[in-house]
Amino acid sequence: MKKILFATTLLLITSTLMAQNFKTPVEYLEFINKEESAISKNMWKYTKTIAHSKSARKIDATRKNLVKTIQTAKNNISKLKDGYKGDIVYRDQVVNYLSVSEIIINEEYSKIVDMQEVAEQSYDFMEAYIMTRDLVNKKMDDEHELLVQGQKEFAKKYNITLTEGESELGKKMKISNEVFSYHTEFYLIFFKCNITDLMLSKAVEQKDIASIQQNASSLLLYAEEGLQKLVEKQPFKNDKTLLESTKKSMELYKKTATEYAPAVIDFLMFNTKFEEAKTSLERKKDNERTKEEIASYNQMVKDINKKINDYNKINTKFTQDKNNMINQWNATGDQFISRHVPND
Repeated sequence: MKKILFATTLLLITSTLMAQNFKTPVEYLEFINKEESAISKNMWKYTKTIAHSKSARKIDATRKNLVKTIQTAKNNISKLKDGYKGDIVYRDQVVNYLSVSEIIINEEYSKIVDMQEVAEQSYDFMEAYIMTRDLVNKKMDDEHELLVQGQKEFAKKYNITLTEGESELGKKMKISNEVFSYHTEFYLIFFKCNITDLMLSKAVEQKDIASIQQNASSLLLYAEEGLQKLVEKQPFKNDKTLLESTKKSMELYKKTATEYAPAVIDFLMFNTKFEEAKTSLERKKDNERTKEEIASYNQMVKDINKKINDYNKINTKFTQDKNNMINQWNATGDQFISRHVPND
């Protein structure tokens, strides 16, 4: 899914003045750009690690290294006491940007991790987690835009021409953003059915027919809703894997709602009827039981044995099919991210 990412559009510096007139302000900008470039490189390492590594320890180590780079850059730039010939406006803008970045990576990132730990408990929690994560991304983007604007104002003040160009890191980061964003769209479609199916399974375990009916109805609605959304989606750079995997998951969840749930309800209702008949017969003495009651009960014994066998078969089948589907969807999602996020 989309992670906290810095924009990495770098500004290439040229000048309309003679070298001896603009050398000092250009060097000033180049010094600051060099510090920002180190951050961009470590931000990219962090993004790559998220995309290509399953090691939480490695991911966190990369994050901590990023924070250290930000702290080092902030310290180095803060030492420019006079900025450029007493002009400290741009210096302060850069320091403020780095301070906000440090807080986001350290504190707000931590909050997002905490939210992620409970996100899978409900669809509302998952939406809240993704919304918060996206708001943090936007905050970083907004702060970066302020920084870019500050650089432009400094350049204008000293008659320096800034030619905007996207660096290789910037291009890779942009691609990564697109990959994570695309994955998130499909994950939400999948997760909405997945969490509802988990509640359906819990209702089955508890033999709660009303809850089974309610969750099956919701699952059918979300599966059909998901299939409709997928009609409007396009493959990512001709890669249909995530689209097709999500479609298959919707189709299976739809079958779960229309085939599995009704079969479970039918079994539970018959089983309840059987248990009531059994209890009623057991309460009577042998001489109180009629031939009709005994014959009816014996038939129900045959029927319940068959229904138990049928129920076990359908339960095993759908459980295996769903486990395979979920594993396949997760694998497809991981492979999709790994395939499209650059690894160099």
